This record gives sequence, C-alpha cells and structure tokens, in this order.
Amino acid sequence: MKIFVAGLLTETNSFVNLPTSIETFRQGHVRPGQGHTAAPIAGAELMWVSQRRAAAGEFQLVEGSCFRATPAGPTSRQAYEELRDEILSQLSAALPVDAVLLGLHGGMIAFGYPDTEGDLIERVRRLVGDKCVIGVEFDPHCLVTEKRLAHSDVIVLYKEYPHTDIVEQANRLIDIVSGIVQRGWRPVASLYDCRQIDSYPTSAPAMRAFVDRIKSIEAERADEVLSISVVHGFVYGDSPDLSTRILVYTNDAKALGDELATTLGNELVGMRGQTAPPLLSIDAAIDAGLSSSAFPVVIADPTDNAGGGAPSDNTEVLARLIARQLDNVAFGPVWDPVTVQLCLDAGIGATMPLRVGGKVAPTSGTPVDCVAEVIGLKRGAWQLFGNSRVECGDAAAIRIGGVEIALTTGRTQAFSLEAFTQVGIDPLSKQMVFVKSVNHFYAHFGPIAAKVLFVDGTGPLRRDYSAMRYQHVRRPIWPIDAQATPALLV
Repeated sequence: MKIFVAGLLTETNSFVNLPTSIETFRQGHVRPGQGHTAAPIAGAELMWVSQRRAAAGEFQLVEGSCFRATPAGPTSRQAYEELRDEILSQLSAALPVDAVLLGLHGGMIAFGYPDTEGDLIERVRRLVGDKCVIGVEFDPHCLVTEKRLAHSDVIVLYKEYPHTDIVEQANRLIDIVSGIVQRGWRPVASLYDCRQIDSYPTSAPAMRAFVDRIKSIEAERADEVLSISVVHGFVYGDSPDLSTRILVYTNDAKALGDELATTLGNELVGMRGQTAPPLLSIDAAIDAGLSSSAFPVVIADPTDNAGGGAPSDNTEVLARLIARQLDNVAFGPVWDPVTVQLCLDAGIGATMPLRVGGKVAPTSGTPVDCVAEVIGLKRGAWQLFGNSRVECGDAAAIRIGGVEIALTTGRTQAFSLEAFTQVGIDPLSKQMVFVKSVNHFYAHFGPIAAKVLFVDGTGPLRRDYSAMRYQHVRRPIWPIDAQATPALLV
C-alpha cells in the first residue's frame, strides 16, 4: 500500500485586519522528510504519525509539504493557489498511490475560495481518480460541507477541546483508510446540522460527558461505527456552512449512521447555551482572584486569543491590573515584536520606558506606557500544544510593579507553562495568572490552577454570537434566531 501525505492548515477569522500571507505559511513550512522529530510539530501531527507507521512497515509513504499559519484573517488568493498547486504537484509526481492523507484545519477561507479545503480535496480527487482513497483529518473548529464529503472517503475530527487527541485521531484516520484499501470497508457518511453556533470545551462537564459517550459508542460498536465527530465550527469564520454538526461514518450502515447523527445532534441542540463558561467583567475577575484562599487562580481572556485570529495585544485587562497596583500576578502572552526587540537590546536587569501592546486595531486598546524592568529573555521560545511543539519566536518578560508580563515576537496564545517559565516567570508562585486563550490553556494550566475563571477582556473576539455581523451565515441559526430547526443533511 502506497500513501501520500500532506497538510495545509490555518483558521480564518473573517472579522480581523490581519491577512494571512504566503510568508506566514512559509514560516510554518514542514518540508518533506523534515518532520522526523521526537515530538510532533504542531500542525504536522498526521505527517508525524504516518512516518512512524510507515517506518513500522505498514505501508510505503511519500511525503508532501505541510504548510501551517497562525490563525488570522483571510488568506490571499495567490498564497492559497501557490501552496495548493505545490501540494498537487508533489502528489502528481508520487502517482500512482493507493491513498492520500490530508492534514487540514477545515476552517480556512481564502479570497475567491469560500470553501478552500473543499476546493483542495476536489482537485486531489480529480488528480487521483475514484479508486484512490482520500482520508482527511480536521480540527473540530472546521466546516464540514457536502462538497468536502463528496470528494473524500472519510473525514475524522479531533474530539477534544483543548485538542489533546490530534495524534490519536490521526491514527484512527489511518486505521480507517487502511481498512478501506486492504479490507474492503465501505464508509458512508451521515451529517446532522444542529443549526446553532456555540462553544464546546470538553474541559467542562456537559461536553466532557457528551464526548465520553461518543467514544463509548465507537468502542462498543467498532465493527459498525468507524468514526463520530462533533463539528464545533469556527464562530468567527463567516461562511454559509458555519454551524454545529454531527458527522458519523459507519461501515456501509447508512440507517444506523443517520440514527446516531440525529440522536446525538438533538442532544447537542438540547444543550444550547449550556456548554460555554460564563464571562466575568475585568474587575469582577480580579476581585474573584484576590478573594481566593488558594492559588494560582488562572483567568483566561478568550476575547484576545491569537488562536482565534486576534492580535493578542489587547491591553484593557493589563491596564486595570496595573491601575489597581496588584502584586504577584503574571500576564500574557502579549504579541509585541517591537518591545521584545527593545528588551533583547537592553538585556536582563535593564529598567527603561516602554510602550506595551495596543498596536494593531482599536480593539487592541490603548498602549500601556510604563517604566519596566526586563526580567527574562528567550530566543527561539516555544510551548507545548498537547504533546506537540509550537514555536513562538523570541520572547521577553518585563515587570511593572507587581505584574510580570510575557511578550513574544510570534503571535500565539497561552498553551503551556513554558509561555511564562522560559522567560523566568513562575506561574506556580503567583496569586493570579492571566492568559490570552479561549480553552487550549486548560490542558496545561488546569492541573496547576486552584480555580479557573474567564474574563471579558474587550478584545476583538466577541463572545455574544447573537451580535456578530455575519454576512454569509445561512439563517435561521441559533442564537441569532430563536427558531432554528435542525436537520439531517447527508
């Protein structure tokens, strides 16, 4: 069995002024043969798993490129076409192949290509023909469109949010693809549209129980049920196909798949408005942290999350921490390449005037003008995203009064403790740790937190989805519309 693997990943926020360029993808390019690392590179997990299984003798592997870009605004048309055509050229040179594995995000939008991954999958199908098996791994914050289903054989999504099971689901995808090629499996899809927009962290009780039940169904009925995925959708990706959906693949058992997708979808409809944690005002979050008898209290700002395409330079929470003269607090990471470079030039121990954050847009807030001490520096900083490694550029830490702030040249959210520890900030010793993240921080910060809270930091990622100014989302859909009727699409 001969398999080709490649990847193209970014998540598109339709509402931010940060276009995604070819240079951004090139910075995150994992070239063929490059991903043979001890731990997977974030975004290239499917390639990493494929390499290991090929090395074990399961199949012959031909590696294409994996292009990754931090979530931001729409990708330029030229960038997408160039990257797409490079992958297609690599695939063409590898033909004939028995299967193609594509590691995609599923939430990408390029200028001129509203269904970007659908376009890529369709072109792959034209190239390889109907007999070749196409397997796709998506992030749950994706779109699952009828076009994507029509031109692929199977699509598997990560189940966990935070995404701690990317490698596990990559293995599941390869198992299914191998079953199709070697055992004659016949996966059939059932897609149920819940007609709703919401957030579904599996670190919260409601979604934890829901996903655990899905895993139990897969385990107990493995001979019939190949895969069950919850399509969260990316709430800031303005697309006609944005909606929460349930995707079920059975082995030639369409009626069973329809029943499962409908049942699970209706359960999710019944959980509307109950899956996302509440947001506190800035002062209420600070007061809750100060009143806690145990520490650290981890307080997340989901409104300025780089993982959702935000700049990660909003200053409203930071300014309030400084104004209240708080002590023993960590904050970050703030995207501020200029300030990081000034800190690198000055060196650890320097005290100097700085202007922090507030640079990209009105939603970034007012820059914080301060006199700060440089307390830590790190060239080539990184974090862990689950078990994968995320590069963060250069980093610095500064102290303003009792607040210690992590700054980066690479736009990133807080994934793991390394966001702070690499620049000399110890989260475990702090009373409060403020992180810019929606939920991915939870995998590493949750275990050390005495309490986890969420703050409305006034960044660009609004959490009231009913107030979003969508232009392309198909209506009716909850919570914009009170009456939004779910339906089986496929």
